[in-house]
Amino acid sequence: MGIITGAEFYISKRVGKAITDYGMMSDGDKVAVAVSGGKDSLTLLNVLNDRRKFVPIKYELLAVHIDMGYPKSVAKPLEKYFKKIGIAYHIEKCDALKKIKRKDIDCFWCSWNRRKALFETANRFGFSKVALGHHMDDIIETILMNLFFHGEISAMSPKQELFKGKITLIRPLAYVEEYMIVKFAKAAGLPNHNCKCPNSEISNRCKMAKIISEMKKTCPDVKKNIYRSLQRVKKDYLL
Repeated sequence: MGIITGAEFYISKRVGKAITDYGMMSDGDKVAVAVSGGKDSLTLLNVLNDRRKFVPIKYELLAVHIDMGYPKSVAKPLEKYFKKIGIAYHIEKCDALKKIKRKDIDCFWCSWNRRKALFETANRFGFSKVALGHHMDDIIETILMNLFFHGEISAMSPKQELFKGKITLIRPLAYVEEYMIVKFAKAAGLPNHNCKCPNSEISNRCKMAKIISEMKKTCPDVKKNIYRSLQRVKKDYLL
């Protein structure tokens, strides 16, 4: 995309800090970037691609889109976009829809099947790192969801080894707030294929986002405070 300026500079700087803080990437890494077609994953793909021009390590990228077979698939538009920016890519077709009735599809089912296909694809192509486009807002919402609905204190980890180290999951946007991604996506003219799921507006994640937005009116730092809370646990005050 050329020289990094404005919103991308802001995002790239925080991506670099997250990568350093959590040791997400090393020289010679092969990183599969999960691309759904939304602003988050496309922002991550562009930033990681542009950072290859100046960071001291060399790494390979592969954009991976899991085509679940839903109506109005974004596979073709994404393929066109990948070619436009000159990035290596793979479109993986998933046949999970053939094994379930539409009425039984929910967010967990969709996420689990996408993730399974993603890991299998990355492993098949020899990519040991898988990068997801989850940002700070996603992590914060997950903390609240796990607290409210599962009665546990946990979050999305910025870096997580899976399958005995065969695959390492990384979230380079962990320090980036969603509003900056929105700003960058608009400035860069990124295509944005929003989720067409009818449950997206009534999901628990959506409810958490509304709670956080309301709390921000009285506590501007509420998102950063929630994020930092898992790094500042006072064990003497736990049950």
